[in-house]
Amino acid sequence: MLTDNNQRLLIFVPAYHAESTIASVISRIPESLLDHYEVTVLIIDDCSADSTFEKSHEVARLDCTPFPIRVLYNPVNQGYGGNQKIGYRYAIENGYHLVALIHGDGQYAPERLPEMLTAFEEGSAEAVFGSRMMTPGGALRGGMPMYKFIGNKILTWIQNRLLHSKLSEFHSGYRIYSVAALKTIPFERNSNDFHFDTEIIIQLMIAKKKIVERPIPTYYGDEICRVNGIAYAANVVLATLKSRLQGLGILYDRRYDCAPDSLDHYTPKFDYTSPHSLALARVPAGSRVLDLGCAGGYMGAALIERKACTVTGVDAFPLKDDVALDEFYHLDLNEGLAGIPVPRHDTILCLDVIEHLASPECFLEQLYQSLERNPGVELVISTANIAFIVQRIMLMFGQFNYGKRGILDITHTRLFTFATFTNCIQQAGFRIGEVKGVPAPFPLALGDNWLSRTLLAINTALIRVSRSLFSYQIYVTAKPVPTVRFLLETTLKASEERASALIAA
Repeated sequence: MLTDNNQRLLIFVPAYHAESTIASVISRIPESLLDHYEVTVLIIDDCSADSTFEKSHEVARLDCTPFPIRVLYNPVNQGYGGNQKIGYRYAIENGYHLVALIHGDGQYAPERLPEMLTAFEEGSAEAVFGSRMMTPGGALRGGMPMYKFIGNKILTWIQNRLLHSKLSEFHSGYRIYSVAALKTIPFERNSNDFHFDTEIIIQLMIAKKKIVERPIPTYYGDEICRVNGIAYAANVVLATLKSRLQGLGILYDRRYDCAPDSLDHYTPKFDYTSPHSLALARVPAGSRVLDLGCAGGYMGAALIERKACTVTGVDAFPLKDDVALDEFYHLDLNEGLAGIPVPRHDTILCLDVIEHLASPECFLEQLYQSLERNPGVELVISTANIAFIVQRIMLMFGQFNYGKRGILDITHTRLFTFATFTNCIQQAGFRIGEVKGVPAPFPLALGDNWLSRTLLAINTALIRVSRSLFSYQIYVTAKPVPTVRFLLETTLKASEERASALIAA
């Protein structure tokens, strides 16, 4: 509950050519805020050519408001977004708890601040946005031009669809942020232009911050609109689309790399075609399974539950609390397989692991050597296909960006095609069995719905046309070729047995 006078609220007023409106805006800030907050007003004049800076200082000197006022001046125009960055950095550096954004042109009513702040007092918000669209017909009655109203509605609809959100408006500049929330997102990487507001919303959503909307009145006076509507709309859609593509693992932009850390590095993929579902179907019931890079243990748990297998897991991260395997070794596979009872297993799983290793060749060679006494074991192994059509297209446009997920996961150290992957396995001493192309995980990216299932079916059909071009992942089974030393031992033993039989005869 933010009802303590020790809670510090910064009312930030970015101002540009606002000499005729700034005094009115400041005078309308409700004095009642002092009942709950320690309030400071910060005005930053963004290199205005008029007397905005002087007028703001005059307001501060006249003592016409109960709040202390600090006036700053940008010697170089930073733009709408750039000015906000400075204000939010000021709030962070000076220990404020909340920062409220009010435009210097008077377009947003300062009188509504107490109502908007109640969302923080109820403990349900990390950002509160004033919305002109929550009251039916209110925006038009307040003077919003019809073309802006329609544009606002269309853009908000597009953004909600792409981001799976339900905001009534993305384009209001009346906002209050928790400073703690601002600290968790890289807002300083955002645009200096007007679509800064869209980018910061996207960052808050990615960071899983709670956004609450409150209805506000609409006011359009004779202020000059400095927004190029067409350019703004294009930038908004581009920013939203880029963030969505990043969520699908296709693009990467560091400004949208702000999702909270999670120990769930991988998600089980059993309900559609994936290396996990293929492996689950292939492993015989009752097998002894070694799951290398078991990623939380979900695969092993499914094998135990569905096929009564005995499973040993190995991973650099601990098992999930609700997962239990027969054995578990907490080990980084880059350190080798020392101490792991590899030979006693029937099936070895290495699903989506090999691309994370510093030296896949050395790892596979060590694995092969450890199986010298067990040539009947089957290796089930998968990796991403760098020759996937999307990656080829991106490369045509000069894009080869690593990200948090997908084929170009930032933790991937090696990339393979079908040919290089099977060669790597063969050259380590394994005989290739089954080789399959795996479609993209559309249900994981888009949710399990008709669209994702349709795309999955199309992708599966295209893999039959060109496995190399349309496979998102590569799935391979293999068995170790008997070592020469093992063959020599077998020969010697067989020879002794034959010789003994001859003597006996």
